[in-house]
Amino acid sequence: MAEETKKEEVKEKKNTSKNVSDLVKKISELSVLELSELVEALQDELGVSAMPVAAAAPAAGAAAEGQEAAGDDAGGGNLVLTGAGDNKIAVIKALREVNQNWGLKEAKDMTENLPADIIKDGKSEEVKEAAEKLKAAGATVEVK
Repeated sequence: MAEETKKEEVKEKKNTSKNVSDLVKKISELSVLELSELVEALQDELGVSAMPVAAAAPAAGAAAEGQEAAGDDAGGGNLVLTGAGDNKIAVIKALREVNQNWGLKEAKDMTENLPADIIKDGKSEEVKEAAEKLKAAGATVEVK
């Protein structure tokens, strides 16, 4: 059965060009924040108002799980929102930048039900970038 799976993977790889395969590999290595930047850059460059990000998020999650299984010792961290500050709208926007899968309601609920877990067991770089975005928006966060 494992041999059949390997054969199917080889068959799928043959159908994609080297450029596409290389691009997929590089995208799978990006953090969630980097994926967000990529989406924004593509939106600006191509002049579109929305792109299907939901399909990219599960792939990024699978890549992160694969890195953890491979023994990635980058050190995980948690980011907790402890205060929304005076400008909740800016904090809500920052929350949605951190995780584009969150809708307006989810992000708003997080600002009202404190403390709220923003990132659990994330890469230290990812947690740091998210904390900076939230602090710039006026939120109070705690990195654990």
